[in-house]
Amino acid sequence: MSRARTIRGPAPRITPNQMADVLRAPVISEKSTLIAEHNQVTFRVAIDADKSQIKQAVEGLFGVTVLKVNTIRQKGKVKRFRGMLGQRSDTKKAIVTLADGDSIDLAAGL
Repeated sequence: MSRARTIRGPAPRITPNQMADVLRAPVISEKSTLIAEHNQVTFRVAIDADKSQIKQAVEGLFGVTVLKVNTIRQKGKVKRFRGMLGQRSDTKKAIVTLADGDSIDLAAGL
């Protein structure tokens, strides 16, 4: 049996308000500053955001060209707080590779 292949069209464009909702915050850590030398920037993003939405949001908000987007889903840890069990919320991070010559200054903000 052969399976029919579906051809996807271009991703639907997102509005500037949706762009701001997709990108939550930049990640400032030792690892993110090390990969910044390789033209990569790390952002904390919405859990339900997909790679095409993340790409559109970075290109729209910062005016750069995105080559690649890698995502990481991190499950929340179970922690104790004042003797009670609780759980941190799940997070999603995106490592965005920028084209040569493009850069994002995270210290300046939007």
